[in-house]
Amino acid sequence: MPKPSLAVALLLAALDEGYDRKSWHGTNLRGSLRTLTFEEAVWRPAAERHNIWEIVVHTAYWKYAVRRALTGTKRGSFPLKGSNWFSRGTGGAAEWRADVDLLGVEHRELRYAVAAFDSMRLQALSARGRFTHAALIRGIAAHDVYHAGQIQLMKRLLASTV
Repeated sequence: MPKPSLAVALLLAALDEGYDRKSWHGTNLRGSLRTLTFEEAVWRPAAERHNIWEIVVHTAYWKYAVRRALTGTKRGSFPLKGSNWFSRGTGGAAEWRADVDLLGVEHRELRYAVAAFDSMRLQALSARGRFTHAALIRGIAAHDVYHAGQIQLMKRLLASTV
């Protein structure tokens, strides 16, 4: 694969810092999950609120959705049925770890799609026409940071209830 343009390289750096590379803003998404136990992953701060496990699958889904928007692939290849939010918390530790692994797979697939993306198309509108391709990539990086902060807060809330 040829070396990405400067614009694509900067977008890749944002993706990496939001997901699993050291950054100035603090804990990234992968880091927020590093020492998490299954019990912490299924804890809900209140009834009808999402747990960390659901946030993990939600972030995996949106990495998939942005990759689809960048590559033009059809819907339906995400391994779980549904979209956006997926009910989680009734499975066991093995299912939890499988969903964390799914997040890693979706990140790698998205990263590969961005690395291969034609920088001349970054400012073009995506197929839905609301946002540019560059905005989608920046947005999914910010999405990771947002949910990393949410997870960090949930972990602190849980610790204060024990």
